[in-house]
Amino acid sequence: MTGQLDIRDLTVRLGGHDIVRDLTLNVPAGDIVGLLGPNGSGKSTLLRTVYRSLTPHAGALVLDGDDLTSLSLRDSARRVAALAQDSSSDLDFTVEEIVRLGRSPHQDRGRRLTTRELDLADTAMDRLGVSHLRHRGILSLSGGERQRVLIARALVQEPTLLVLDEPTNHLDITHQLRLLSLLRGGTTTVLAVLHDINLAAAACDRIYLLHDGRIVASGTPAEVITTPIIRQVYDVDVLIVEHPVTGRPQILHTLEPLERTR
Repeated sequence: MTGQLDIRDLTVRLGGHDIVRDLTLNVPAGDIVGLLGPNGSGKSTLLRTVYRSLTPHAGALVLDGDDLTSLSLRDSARRVAALAQDSSSDLDFTVEEIVRLGRSPHQDRGRRLTTRELDLADTAMDRLGVSHLRHRGILSLSGGERQRVLIARALVQEPTLLVLDEPTNHLDITHQLRLLSLLRGGTTTVLAVLHDINLAAAACDRIYLLHDGRIVASGTPAEVITTPIIRQVYDVDVLIVEHPVTGRPQILHTLEPLERTR
């Protein structure tokens, strides 16, 4: 199995400020690894660096032994597929056209999609529940429908590493659970930013909790999602309970900020 990502001593600098600082983490092949943390903690900046939208100031990004920053953009696009937080299109391609564009990194100029590739696109649309929208323009869709189309496009890319920034954004609970079940049942390595801590606990093999551009906790969901750690990072008191079926941690909110002397 391929798709192991090693991030070593990574620093990302924007506007003269270190947004990510000396960050080291490991994403084992085939695992789902979640990034949690408050707004502005550096999660999306980290993902943008992994999918080559940003260039690191220092450190290394190594995918299956290869330095990602040394690969051509085409080569890295064959191996890393991304769903960005601000994914959008000003052109009203149909859903079918958008999903099939996932094969672009693998195509030579002018080559038509093979039967296998067309079937791959059809399967992805079916798995994400957007087959009935195949002839609709992307601009006519709701936010949740568009999100599912873009995830289908990423899957069609057949990456060894799937990078997802808020993949459940805009999705109703049915499609949130359907997506997480799809990811859990696959073999593709996934690195995802998630704001919903309970969804992260349910889906992820390992979690890294970021604050102010650094990792403050890492481990299994049970090791990271604890009352003291959540209090430290999010400044709220929560009750941690064990899910009655999965045994994974779940948080119950008090909806009250933690009172402390600063």
